[in-house]
Formats: sequence, C-alpha cells, structure tokens
Amino acid sequence: MRVLGINAIFHDPAAALVVDGRVVAAAEEERFSRRKHGKRPVPFSAWELPELSAAWCLASAGIDVHSLDAVAYSFDPGLCGDLTGLGLDDPWDWLRVDYAKRAPQFLAAALPGLDPEKVRFVPHHVAHAASAGLAAPTAGDDTAVLVLDGRGEVASHLAGVYRDGRLSPLHSQQLPHSLGLLYEDLTRHLGFLHSSDEYKVMALASYGQPRHLGTLRELVRVTDDGGFHVERIDWASLAKARTGEGELSDDHADLAASVQARLEEVILDLSRWLYDASGGATTLAMAGGVALNCVANARLAAEGPYRDVWVQPAAGDAGTALGAALHVAGDLGDRSTPLNGVDLGRGWSDEELEAELRRAALPYTRPESIAAEAARVLADNGIVAWYQGRSEYGPRALGHRSLLAHPGDPATTARMNDVKGREQFRPIAPMVRAERFAEIFEGVFPSPYMLFVHRVKPEWRDRIPAVTHVDGTARVQTVQADTEPVLAEMLAGFERLTGLPVVVNTSLNTAGRPMVDTPREAMELFGSAPVDLLALGPFAVHRRALAGSR
Repeated sequence: MRVLGINAIFHDPAAALVVDGRVVAAAEEERFSRRKHGKRPVPFSAWELPELSAAWCLASAGIDVHSLDAVAYSFDPGLCGDLTGLGLDDPWDWLRVDYAKRAPQFLAAALPGLDPEKVRFVPHHVAHAASAGLAAPTAGDDTAVLVLDGRGEVASHLAGVYRDGRLSPLHSQQLPHSLGLLYEDLTRHLGFLHSSDEYKVMALASYGQPRHLGTLRELVRVTDDGGFHVERIDWASLAKARTGEGELSDDHADLAASVQARLEEVILDLSRWLYDASGGATTLAMAGGVALNCVANARLAAEGPYRDVWVQPAAGDAGTALGAALHVAGDLGDRSTPLNGVDLGRGWSDEELEAELRRAALPYTRPESIAAEAARVLADNGIVAWYQGRSEYGPRALGHRSLLAHPGDPATTARMNDVKGREQFRPIAPMVRAERFAEIFEGVFPSPYMLFVHRVKPEWRDRIPAVTHVDGTARVQTVQADTEPVLAEMLAGFERLTGLPVVVNTSLNTAGRPMVDTPREAMELFGSAPVDLLALGPFAVHRRALAGSR
C-alpha cells in the first residue's frame, strides 16, 4: 500500500510517505517554505498546508498521486463534539475544526488528481501513538505507548499498548487538563514568546532549585485511572512575569526547575500506571511534544519500570504525519517496518552539489577524505558547517545538517551561541562513536536521536567542558559506523588529533530560522556566519580560501 501522511492543523506541518509499511520519505514544510514551525502570519498555522513537502515525498519515490491508496490526515474533526464544555479559551477552536472538516477538499486542490474519497481522518493522538508504537524497534509487538502533548481534538494524553500491530487504548486525559499546555503557559510567563520555545525552559531549569515543588504537587495531580488534573496556576505569585528581553532571574530559574521536576514526577507516575495496565509490557514508546523533554525522558528511563524506553525522533506534531500514514497502512493490511534512521528528507548527488558550488563561484576542493579535512579544522578549534546526505526529519540535527566544533575549549559554548544568535544559557550537545560512549557517559544507550540526557563522568567534565551542562549532564548522540560511516570517520580522525572522542554538534541554522536544507542555504549560512569550513558532501570550502579569492 502507498499512504501519504499529512499534518496541517496546529503547527509543524509535515508530510510522510509509507510504502508497503516502510517509511520512504518524510519532511517538515518549514524546510521548504523557510517559515519556522510552518507559522504563517495568521491566527493559527492550519493555513500552512504542507504542499511542497507532500509533493516532494511523492516525487522522491516516483509515485503519482493517482496511485496513492490513501491520504491520512492527523486530526479527526468528528471527535470534537461540543467544545464549549472543555473550559478552553482558544477563540479559534471552531475555525480549526471547520478547517479540518474540509481537509479532503483542500488536499485534493493542493495535490491535483487526488480523489478526495481517499482522505482518511486519523485521531491526533492515535497518529502520535502510531508514530511511536509502529515505528519503534519492537514495531508494535507488546509495546506500551504514552502520548503527551498540548492538545489534540479534545484530549492531551493517550496511554495504550500495541500488540500485533494494533493499538488498545487504555486511558485518555480530556482537556482542559494538559501537561503540554502547562509547560507552554510557563514558557510564555518566562518571556519566551516564539512557538515551541519550551526547550529553553528545560535548559533554564538546570540553573534553578525546585523550591515551588510542594505547591505544584497540589496543583498538578495524577488520578487513579491513569490520568491527571492540572489546576489553574497563578504564575505571578511564584515569580514575576518576564517580558521581552528582560533579564532572567534566580526566581525564574527556580520556577522552571519546579515545573520541570513536577513534570518528571507525573510522567513517572503515568508510566507506572501504564506498565501495570498493559500487563507489564517491557518496552515503552513515547510521542507528543512533551516527549521531546530529554531530561524527563532520562529520568523515566532510569527510574521507570520499563526495560527499554524509545522516543520517536520527530515526537512533535510533525511526527503525526508519519503516524497517520503508518496507522492507515496498518488498517489496509501492511505490517510496519521499524524506523532505522531519520535521514528521510531531501538530498543531493555529488554532481548536483558541485554544480551549486560552481554556480555560486565558490573556491572549493575535493579532498581525499572530507571527514579527515573536517577533523583537522575542528582540531584547530575551527567551526565546521557539516552538510551530508539526506536531511533529518524532526527537530534534531544528527550529523546531516550540523554545526560542529571543538568540545575541549570552554569558550566554545559562548562562541557557538553567538554564531547562532541564541541565549547564553543554552547548552550545546556532543556526538560520540558508540564504542566510546561507556567510557565517557552514563545513561541510555544507544542514543542515536539525542532524546535523553546523560551524566558526564567526573573525570571527563574538565576535558569536554563545552558539552557539559551546568548540572553535569549532556544530551548525547551516539554514532554507529555501519549507519553513519562518514560521521564516524570524522570522529575517529578528531580523536587521533586531539585525544578527544567527542565533537560538538548543534543544528545548522541561526536563531529563528529552520535548519538548512538545500545546498544554497548552506552556502548562504557559510557566507554570513563565522564558520571556518563548509563540508558540502565530499567538497570543502575553506574560509581562508574564500577570503583569498576576493
């Protein structure tokens, strides 16, 4: 079966293509439109239909729209019922539902030739669940699944279990109670006003003390049936609101730490209830925006009842395009194949990359090994824009669209945050070859998607200060040579030159902009930022050579 998945209702519009149960292409619309999180200047981003990413998914697989068996849309307006009883104050709820009802028509208009009858509505949290439970290494066999986000149609949470590829829901928390909206409210109170800035609060929490935890335990409570209640919180009584670019205080950090700690406790309680209700499933798969909280994920893996915790790498709403497609493919009889990587976006051949370099009139070379060339620049404390293979699906740069740097220089953190235009309290992350992980870090292994934090062993903290956060942790990406040979070669080369098996990895973009996707965007970033080497496929563009050519 050939199923195209579509997310286009809240934020992060995306498309994913599943053929015979295997994910062959997936991409967020922001990588095409260059609008971060797909946010148009309109009341809500439902107007941002992933037309470009959907068309690319089909074209990349050589599939005509007429040959699709179904198009799966990750929202079911039929579930919304009477929204007035949910205690919500979003004035656009009814407009959003009306928009979703017309999905077959606007999708047919966006994809000429599509039969509107092929469009199937998939409940938002079922799509999230499928993106985890049907893509996990266990691929639906006795896998508990926990979905936590801001909201779906009328709920903010789903707990269930997959057996033989079929989901059995066990509990769903109805709105207005929402852990995602709780964290979103706090994010706004702390003065982070852009969409999906919750990760900034998670970073800030490491600088504070959870002195409001007792109060929050009274206001955010789990229930005996596997759900939770979130009461209205007077944030101003706990810490003064921060506006604009106002200074972040210790009070702000303490409030962030308190909410983070309570979130972790609630997730642990929910996971334990689910473990019992599922009959002791040994694997937990997670999705939803809350599942991108890598600090909570690490605590769950360490203290929860599961042998394995797997987090879907595009856990936010972009991932519902993937999940909707997998769910409908399963309904049509296909067995899902586990997700083996997230390099599912656009890529360019060496010939195409070279043509772009020539078109831009950039001086370039083709070294014997681009990995060795990058390792030398990094060893000299240079910054490398690393552009290799197909782009990543989801919010993490995983060695395909990355900025790389030296982890041993304490000044690297500030330097990289300056390059990216970010707040200085934001941490930067390490990548390490899988075989060296246990010597340096403690925690979940393997960690190919940067979705857990790890404890940096004390003897390594002074050796890799740039990637060691204030609390002694790091969000690690482990690299396997069999799946990422060029990346592994670069890491090995850097270690030979420096004795350090770790390299800084952050996303190839600047603040407020989507990750670089095309070769031209990579060259534009290289031209505008203090980057020493652009490693574009097998080609090298050095800053010094660029300066000498002018």
